[in-house]
Amino acid sequence: MLLLAGAFEVGYALSVGGSRGFTRLWWSLVAALFFLLTLYALSVALRTIEVGTGYAVWAGIGAVGAALLGPVFFAETLTPVRAWWLGVIIAGVVWLKLADRPRDAPEPAGRPGDRATAT
Repeated sequence: MLLLAGAFEVGYALSVGGSRGFTRLWWSLVAALFFLLTLYALSVALRTIEVGTGYAVWAGIGAVGAALLGPVFFAETLTPVRAWWLGVIIAGVVWLKLADRPRDAPEPAGRPGDRATAT
């Protein structure tokens, strides 16, 4: 769901750019639709993901997606330096998500299933 929210965020960012300050009706309507979709999908994803991690991943997907697709839809450029820093953002988002993985609890002393009795 978080990936879907990120995809909707890319659509929102691109359609806001196309709306030219909400002066183009169709782009503005598409932006409003993507805005509602991205917020809904993000809110569902945050039911099971910590807010800080979820928001960072969502924002990273949106930023990188918009930067990569901006040259496709608009007269924008993607320089090697921009591509490098987008890679840094992607690496940071991946690292953040990996650091958020739950760790297995260590096995208590003794054999599994044994309970110590208080005496």
